[in-house]
Amino acid sequence: MNDKWERLLWSVALPGVGQLLNKDYIKGFLFLLLEMIINLQANFNQIILLSFHGRIEEAMSATHYNWLMFYPCFYFFSLWDAYKNATDSSSKFAFFPFVFAAFSVTIGLIYSPVLYVFGKLWGPVWLPILFLFPGLMIGFIFRGLARRYL
Repeated sequence: MNDKWERLLWSVALPGVGQLLNKDYIKGFLFLLLEMIINLQANFNQIILLSFHGRIEEAMSATHYNWLMFYPCFYFFSLWDAYKNATDSSSKFAFFPFVFAAFSVTIGLIYSPVLYVFGKLWGPVWLPILFLFPGLMIGFIFRGLARRYL
């Protein structure tokens, strides 16, 4: 497996691990610390557990949105940073999918308490995940256009 994909996938599992594998120890430990702080303050593990059990209303009431709003941008920055530092400098515009994913997931989180999709609420876990896919698609389109025309 290519180093950049290994770093990226480890960061998907836990932000900061990709940085540690890239031997960027200060940033890696800082990201691990930030992951724990935001996760605990947002009550994210409980939200995930409740969402996986289909208890969306309970998940929404357990969510500390002021803290959880930090998570998408932090998470996708961590992914991009691990990916970027494991690649050569020729991968121009690789940040576009990460930026648009962070933006779209944040929008999904903002609307998660009020937006009904297919007649039901999806909550603070599932709706942001649904919003991830359009964000990634837009990011890849922008990356392709930037590579072609810039």
